[in-house]
Amino acid sequence: MRERHINAILLGGLLATALAAWGLDQPFTITLATKVAILALAGVGLNITLGLGGMISLGHAAFFGIGGYAMGILASHAQNYTPLMEAPLLIEGTNSMPVIWLVAIAASALAALVIGALSLRTTGAYFIMVTLAFGQMLYYFAISWPAYGGEDGLSIYVRNGFPGLNTLDPIQFFGLCFVLLCLVLLFVARLGRAPFGLALTAARQVPARVEAVGLSPYRLQLVAFVLSGAITGLAGALFADLNRFVSPAMFSWQTSGEIMVFVILGGVARLCGPVAGAALFILLEHWLGALSEFWHIYLGALLLIVVLFARGGLIGQIAGREAAHD
Repeated sequence: MRERHINAILLGGLLATALAAWGLDQPFTITLATKVAILALAGVGLNITLGLGGMISLGHAAFFGIGGYAMGILASHAQNYTPLMEAPLLIEGTNSMPVIWLVAIAASALAALVIGALSLRTTGAYFIMVTLAFGQMLYYFAISWPAYGGEDGLSIYVRNGFPGLNTLDPIQFFGLCFVLLCLVLLFVARLGRAPFGLALTAARQVPARVEAVGLSPYRLQLVAFVLSGAITGLAGALFADLNRFVSPAMFSWQTSGEIMVFVILGGVARLCGPVAGAALFILLEHWLGALSEFWHIYLGALLLIVVLFARGGLIGQIAGREAAHD
């Protein structure tokens, strides 16, 4: 029960920060809150794989980047009035966020299906390295893709639209991202308590017993990996829309590492762990980044402390020994 209160305080604090910044006419603070919501969403996606499934993936930037490039490609063709494909089937670009999200989710889920089907044939360090290799493959592919900016990336002049909203208004775009984060958190909370989530947890802890009752740990983990990739792809599309820019850096291993840092700082397998981790990361980046360009040293020290002395992350330390996903 305590963790539920902590989760409510975290989400309420994020919302209150954005609303207070709106009232004080501080659009930059609203943008920071929006960035927290989007990066937390990416962390929630990874937490399905890492927290529920026990799969340490260093390649989730692949799905983050695919989501970003899905947005960038569709929006760039729409703003240049050039079709994506002319023959045999006419496919045009679009500025509609719902359509872009669907494409980003579908493309990321498909990539996760392929990557997961191959990566899950390995375990441990081999799994980590295979997922990392796929992410780097896509990174170098994006660099060598001149049609969409290559190493320089791709700029989008106007933020995409959502029916009934002015997405160029920072508080409205924040609201959109915040609602999506809450919906995904609700989905993940239900997933963790559903038979699938319980079976996935069992497959992480005692795979032999799961096989003994007729379930396939491989299939359970693959489904979780696909769901994880789809959510991370959605976050990538939102992040690209926030910046109105996509670049190969979205595929880099550093991005994968940062997403994992959000989860570890907040608490692995904790529902709102990625929210706490992303918020702390952005605060450190904003405050310490103004003091020194080497602010990552302080982040590394904090991460080391959490790993050594607070394995439940920030939420785990506050909530105590309560079960994750309470």
